[in-house]
Amino acid sequence: SGMGRATAHLLADEGAHVVVADLGSDRVDAVVNAIVDAHGEHAALGVVADVADPIALDRLVAETLDWGGRLAIVVNNAGISAPNSAFQEPDEFESTWAHTVDVNLTAHARLTRLALPLLLDSPAGRVVNIASTEALVSTAGLAAYAATKAGVIGLTKSLAVELGRHGITVNAICPGPIDTAMTAPIAADAQATYARRRVPLRRYGDPEEVAHMTLALCLPSASFVNGTAIPVDGGMSIRHT
Repeated sequence: SGMGRATAHLLADEGAHVVVADLGSDRVDAVVNAIVDAHGEHAALGVVADVADPIALDRLVAETLDWGGRLAIVVNNAGISAPNSAFQEPDEFESTWAHTVDVNLTAHARLTRLALPLLLDSPAGRVVNIASTEALVSTAGLAAYAATKAGVIGLTKSLAVELGRHGITVNAICPGPIDTAMTAPIAADAQATYARRRVPLRRYGDPEEVAHMTLALCLPSASFVNGTAIPVDGGMSIRHT
């Protein structure tokens, strides 16, 4: 959904054969069916997978190979955000922390490692990790989310150094306030007030605007961009007052 859906559609529009993975079959089917309707039956494959499950990730890569025969681009987009405060009860804090780390950070590392043999066979392998501006500026009560998104940037830099010699680039994108299901519970007037006060462009971004940055990092013209963390936030993270 949201940025993942927009990215899948945009990559398919540009000629990529796309594997769509999500926790829910309804969301997977909706995206795959739309891409197939637009580009033909071989344009997309859907896989229902929990990225927190290493066995599911292994199956995801295996099904991708069986279907497409190769893999050139990995977009680690899956993410969750749940309240995680220093004042939470211990059990709640621990369970939220552990699950958020599994989904937002560990899954990125696992999937990249599992896909690495295929990326090495590609003439121009690309890994794009979706972090967040919460890695740069933080909101109270989102300890696990902020920590994992900062971790994604660290992981991106480490992998970029290690894999660069093999021709694989690894970059991160830090979306700011984007109009997605994650921000939908925020009241419209609260969103508008926040955008006016904090975002120089005075609005929330669209998922497609993040997707276009993802696409840009996968193009041949970005072959010398490696290890970056690019905010797509309308200038929010550089605004002081």
